[in-house]
Amino acid sequence: MTANDTEGNPFAGNSNTAIHCSARSAMLNFDDQDGQIWYDGALRPWRDVRLHVLSHGLHYGSCVFEGERVYNGSVFRLREHSQRLLDSANILGFEIPYSLEEIERATRETVAAQGYADAYVRPVAWRGSEMMGVSAQQSFIHLAIAVWEWPSYFSPEARTKGIKLKRAKWRRPDPQCAPVKAKAAGLYMICTLSKHDAETTGFDDALMLDWRGQIAETTGANFFLVKDGEIHTPIPDCFLDGITRRSVMGLARARGYRLHERVIMPDELPGADEIFVTGTAAEVTPVGQIDDLRFQVGPVTRALMEDFEKMVRAPVAAPAV
Repeated sequence: MTANDTEGNPFAGNSNTAIHCSARSAMLNFDDQDGQIWYDGALRPWRDVRLHVLSHGLHYGSCVFEGERVYNGSVFRLREHSQRLLDSANILGFEIPYSLEEIERATRETVAAQGYADAYVRPVAWRGSEMMGVSAQQSFIHLAIAVWEWPSYFSPEARTKGIKLKRAKWRRPDPQCAPVKAKAAGLYMICTLSKHDAETTGFDDALMLDWRGQIAETTGANFFLVKDGEIHTPIPDCFLDGITRRSVMGLARARGYRLHERVIMPDELPGADEIFVTGTAAEVTPVGQIDDLRFQVGPVTRALMEDFEKMVRAPVAAPAV
């Protein structure tokens, strides 16, 4: 194609698109990887997995997903994650056409096929392209499971010194306004907006309040505050009660720490001794700064980081694929 041959090329003469494509080429492209993805019942070559541009899940958010981690070849809390995927779909009004056991088996099969000892797992289910409109009750439900290598969500330096959070202008919605108990793709739009804003101003992530002005979570992790050796965490009534969150709370109780699930207001932040967040991607990550407030990475956070690492690395019997 010459410089003047623009017919049939939607990007010709578009300098913004050229810049975007140049930046994109410097990044890891998740559509161009070696390996296999489990898609609608079978493992398929990674590059061959596609969905149509008119898929309902893309246009109307009828999509649910999970984030899981593989440690030493085993998926951490696979049963809980797989069940939550099914529950999320039910909340959004559709049924994934695979049983809990079939999803677990497919996950293990994909992990084994990829061959990573440590990895990230992304199951995702969505309405297909059979109907295009707000109503799509007869759409086919797809399920895919991808596995790739993904180290810590935050850099080693950030995890050592504590990540920096910026207060988000977007808030977690009232449960009467959104299906907050589902890990639904559409609910993450405000998370992306908030995290992008934080990153462009030099922060690692955003701290989100709920519609009442109470502290809720970060864009992808649950929030914990330590004061006088006791641990406080918001009541998960408008955000996910994270699987890692519950695991870390169990570790804290095993150490004898007192735990309080309660309303936490932003004006309590200056009095905190330590702050940390938990999540599949974040694991246990200390917070060193929120807006202009500074915090130390203290003994409670360090102890739980160590305990969590020991727990996920503990030898487990390998289940049959």
